[in-house]
Amino acid sequence: MTYDIPRPTGGDIVELILDDHRLFEDLLRECRRDDRDRAAAREALAELLVAHAEAEEAEVYPKLHSKRAITAHEEEHGEEEHAEITEALLAFVEAKGTDTQKYEDALEKLAKVVNHHSCEEELTILNPARDEVSDSVRHDVGVAWATMRNTLLENGCASRDQVAALLRKAEKEGAIPPPAVRERQEAIEEDAKKRADALAEDA
Repeated sequence: MTYDIPRPTGGDIVELILDDHRLFEDLLRECRRDDRDRAAAREALAELLVAHAEAEEAEVYPKLHSKRAITAHEEEHGEEEHAEITEALLAFVEAKGTDTQKYEDALEKLAKVVNHHSCEEELTILNPARDEVSDSVRHDVGVAWATMRNTLLENGCASRDQVAALLRKAEKEGAIPPPAVRERQEAIEEDAKKRADALAEDA
């Protein structure tokens, strides 16, 4: 089975991104169902996540920043969340098979970061774009974004090696800390959680 990802060639960039967000939800659901071709759904989801994010960073965020619809901080935060998605996606595509606990754990983590990013982007980036950027600019950005997204989808953009390379690039650019730093952060967070749980039990 193959999943056909729509290839719009233009439109209002706000609506185009919202359409992809709904596709993320649909494909995540397909990845969960045990009566579907999970491998095909995983491949389609990975391709869409990568193509969508790469086109946003190249064609959408800089244009909205230049039009003062979003701040430099919001642009950087969007890129940081894309890096977190890339990290979770790498674990997902590396999971052997589709009927293992590792697959399901990786899917749960990926769904969490994707859904968080979609919600935040709709509130802090798409709403300002809709309110503060003209229809003509939104349509121009829509064409540029769709063109890059579709090219990436046609060429294949989410193999294990491609996703790993994107994560290394994000680390190099400072969008996400390197593995050693992330491990220390996770250890500190886990220790803090244990301490908080212990205090709650003693209270």
